Amino acid sequence: MKSLLCLLTAVILAASCHPSHTLRQVRPEAMSMNSAKLDQIDREASLAIEEGNVPGCVVAVVRDDKLVFLKAYGNRQVVPDTVPMTTGTLFDLASVSKCVGTTLSFMQLVENGHVRLTDNVRMYIPEFRPWVDPETGETVDITIQDLMTHSSGLSPYINVPAYVERYGVDSPDSLMMHIARDVPRNFRPKTRCMYSCLNFVTLQNILQRITGERLCDYAESHVFAPLGLRHTGYMPATRHPEWMQDVAPTEVQADGLPLLGEVHDPLARLANGGNSGNAGVFSTCEDLAVICAAIMNGGAVNGKRILSPLTVETMATVPSDNDPEVGRALGWDNRSDAAGLRGDLFSRTRTLCHTGYTGTSIVIDLDSKTAVIILAHRVHPLDQGGTAKLRARIANIVAGSIEQ
Repeated sequence: MKSLLCLLTAVILAASCHPSHTLRQVRPEAMSMNSAKLDQIDREASLAIEEGNVPGCVVAVVRDDKLVFLKAYGNRQVVPDTVPMTTGTLFDLASVSKCVGTTLSFMQLVENGHVRLTDNVRMYIPEFRPWVDPETGETVDITIQDLMTHSSGLSPYINVPAYVERYGVDSPDSLMMHIARDVPRNFRPKTRCMYSCLNFVTLQNILQRITGERLCDYAESHVFAPLGLRHTGYMPATRHPEWMQDVAPTEVQADGLPLLGEVHDPLARLANGGNSGNAGVFSTCEDLAVICAAIMNGGAVNGKRILSPLTVETMATVPSDNDPEVGRALGWDNRSDAAGLRGDLFSRTRTLCHTGYTGTSIVIDLDSKTAVIILAHRVHPLDQGGTAKLRARIANIVAGSIEQ
């Protein structure tokens, strides 16, 4: 009897002592989800690999503050050697960095009173040109909100080779001045949506001027570390070499080897030195699951808070003074033309989502408190794969598995 009691005690302790930096994994049925339906994710992931759209991927599903699905498929690497995928693989998040790095960091500045969403960018970057009406000469300042909702009118990107030829590599100050002075303003702010990496490089620079810290340092110390995340950060090759054995490579370069531990995005890598508002975060499904749970639960998870509930609600709301065509919340997509990754069944107005060029994506349905994370590297070994079908189908499978 005594030995049985000791065994039961050990089992209970083991069940309750999951690491605080991760979510406890439970059976889907414990969170009113159908595990047989979730198993259909296997079919879609396998099909994407068979069709050559991705060499492999990791999929996670979060409900409330529990991890109900986590599985790896295919290979992490196929050049120069083949290495199987694992659930602990770190991926280059590409533009998902805009959400989990830049946006969460910037919303902390808002709630701490350092900046307002209605502030003009010129308050922080005096050289930043407004929009000028070509017919009347009227000037309209671009605001923080315009940057965060991609309604500023800034062009989507820059010609990186031409920029590097003129300013050199790793020239962040010149990059910001180029955006401030030279990049076209294509329409009156708030009237249209033009997705632009330059919006988030500008947000990065505003944050750095306010805090005196680089974005990579601020995000790691004020967002990732407080949540207990152990495998989320910037520039693994130089800042976190201990992660390198688990990093998924991206596109093969001229030397025949793939990029590894360096951000794939040329603007972030070549012009901004890896510390960039538009891309640069590396992470795992388990770490991103913690971030999703915090957002779904008003900014806190595992007893650790990074944002207040009202801040999260504001972040998740499409601004009423933007034209309805914009359809984007602060830092996240909601119902723009690019929001197809949420599928057909999740809330049309209360779902946050974002994709990354490398093949990564997050979908968060705030009504059902359900999140879907897909980490793939469609750009390995070559920039030829695609994940649009995979994202939407898995979103529908997950939404269809919810029973209450």
